[in-house]
Amino acid sequence: MKMIVPELPINEDFRIEALKSLGILDTKAEKEYDDITALAAYLCDTEIALISLVDSNRQWFKSKHGLSISETPREQSFCAHTILEPEKPLIVKDARLDERFYKNPLTEEEKIVIFYAGIPLIDKNGFPLGTLCVIDSKPKELINKQLESLKSLANQVVILFELNKKNKDLEKIEDKLRKRNESLKEFARVISHDLKMPLANVITTSDLLKLKLANNLDKETSEYFEYIKQSSFSMSDYINDVLDHYESDSLVKNKPESFKLNSLLREITELLSIKPDCTINFPESNPTLECNKSALKQIFFNLIGNSIKYNDKEHIIIDIDLTEDTIFYYFKITDNGMGIPEDMIESIFELFTTANGTDRSGNKGNGIGLSTVKKLVETLEGCIKVKSKLEVQTTFDFSIKKPTINA
Repeated sequence: MKMIVPELPINEDFRIEALKSLGILDTKAEKEYDDITALAAYLCDTEIALISLVDSNRQWFKSKHGLSISETPREQSFCAHTILEPEKPLIVKDARLDERFYKNPLTEEEKIVIFYAGIPLIDKNGFPLGTLCVIDSKPKELINKQLESLKSLANQVVILFELNKKNKDLEKIEDKLRKRNESLKEFARVISHDLKMPLANVITTSDLLKLKLANNLDKETSEYFEYIKQSSFSMSDYINDVLDHYESDSLVKNKPESFKLNSLLREITELLSIKPDCTINFPESNPTLECNKSALKQIFFNLIGNSIKYNDKEHIIIDIDLTEDTIFYYFKITDNGMGIPEDMIESIFELFTTANGTDRSGNKGNGIGLSTVKKLVETLEGCIKVKSKLEVQTTFDFSIKKPTINA
């Protein structure tokens, strides 16, 4: 008489495929699984508890409590018998008295497998992947409460398997999206670069033609030349905004540095060529910040630029304030501009969404700047929100997280 080698389930090929799709075989130990086997051994008062996965030629232990080895041959596996009837647990009170395990090497190892209780681990498609089992070196029985607890823990193992698979699937999708985004970024860079020179030529040529034909131009023709020039400038701004949006990812990689906020704001006002009809009130305290200067500069450049462009008042007023705590910097930018319609507040940060018809100069926005701002703020682990009263004022509040100081 010899031990009985477990048969193969009728759906073995599909079962193995389902097991391997989890991507969990031969992975490192994880606390979430180890906590379950430790609890199973405690509740059932056994020396050993395992999360066992039955592979083609072996059973491999994702988690093991009270055992040092990581796998055993499938033909010796108690769990390979358990998965043959996945609708019920396998309880072996004394393996020495069960013909299936007669002279099984596992009953003769250092930790002898005498008592065994295994709960099949069934995936969402009904395939038995392995078991949650408890083992002891002496004959034993489980009371109903222990068995029910073991079943509940087995359900938690299956949930962990599914979560693990979903996470791996999400990682694959994220990797594909990252590669696609890189391709789009490169496409935008190349196209934008190739468009800039022709646009510059259009602007220069229209100016030269207008100058050369100055004595022969009527009012309508002059307006056409001006329309060509303004349209070219609008296209140039659009290209620059597209580049800023796709290059914002590289900005957030810059290391934090120390700088005065008002010095940064002065740099921005110089870039924007602020006119006398605009007053920008900086924070009185002129605080020193420790953060990503380049990213913050781009955020302020877009927000202040918008406050100027979308302002219909004779004199533009922009107030900038800062507060902070131990974790975040909190910035506030308030202007006396056109305001944002209430029905646009929720969508104002979406790409290619504009709140106003035209800006101060009569040009239509492209809806890229605020999307870039939101992207930068969130990458810096902050958030941004807007409050507005039509024809009165608009306030943007945003935060950015301070650098973590390692002890």
